[in-house]
Amino acid sequence: MNRRVVVVGGRGKTGRRVLERLLARGVDTYAVSRSSEPGFDWLDRSTWPHALHGATAAYVAYQPDLALPRAADDIGAFAHVAAEMGVEHLVLLSGRGEEGAVRSEERLRRAPLDHTILRASWFAQNFSEGAFLGGIIAGDLALPAGDIREPFVSVDDIADAAVEALCDPAHIGRTYEITGPRSLRFADAVAEIAAASGREIRYRAVPAADLLSDLRRSDAPNDVLWLMEDLFSRGRNGRNERVAGDAERILGRKPVDFADYARRAGQEGMWA
Repeated sequence: MNRRVVVVGGRGKTGRRVLERLLARGVDTYAVSRSSEPGFDWLDRSTWPHALHGATAAYVAYQPDLALPRAADDIGAFAHVAAEMGVEHLVLLSGRGEEGAVRSEERLRRAPLDHTILRASWFAQNFSEGAFLGGIIAGDLALPAGDIREPFVSVDDIADAAVEALCDPAHIGRTYEITGPRSLRFADAVAEIAAASGREIRYRAVPAADLLSDLRRSDAPNDVLWLMEDLFSRGRNGRNERVAGDAERILGRKPVDFADYARRAGQEGMWA
């Protein structure tokens, strides 16, 4: 293909996987982040044009999350800068059932370039590479998630979907909901991790106020505090329990089941 793809957030869970897959396909691809050259910083818009120079397509994973109040303005401004720099197609990793994410999507649609939106459910890899890893390693994961179910999705499936969207023009203008094939309570997910790892791990449901207090004591950034409150106080209302079929449509196969993710992560020693 006569194109050059920039991966914004190339060190993140999905970004580094998208980069690897595009390079394996022989696509001219590079990643940008705060530590790359050229550098890219969402908080410094002067870095954006140089980071986008020469790119014709982009995969964008906003940090720390599209739920943040400033995200929509950033995405709208970024999309216009991208178009001015010659980017023709932007694939946005979005959140499922997040009002802030919807505002960002609307701003992207107003920009003068093609787009594809991937609305993902909660990452399975949060248990092995992200926010929940510490609790899993300690054998005691405490979260204010209650009995709400979530169709956890493997980030490998998100990366595969992003690559398909970038490489096949049939996905231009489409919005997909990318979920796993099964909805699980957090307690069920932890139980499957315990079985896969051969360790005793328990899940404890705690009030959201307790989690926020613990985060404040650990000097967590304000963005993290706001995000955790949004996710667990306002966002855990069951609106995302439904399994969507878009992953199978864009991938041409069934998405990875949580049990298979846990089995592989256990074999790789993620929870040793």
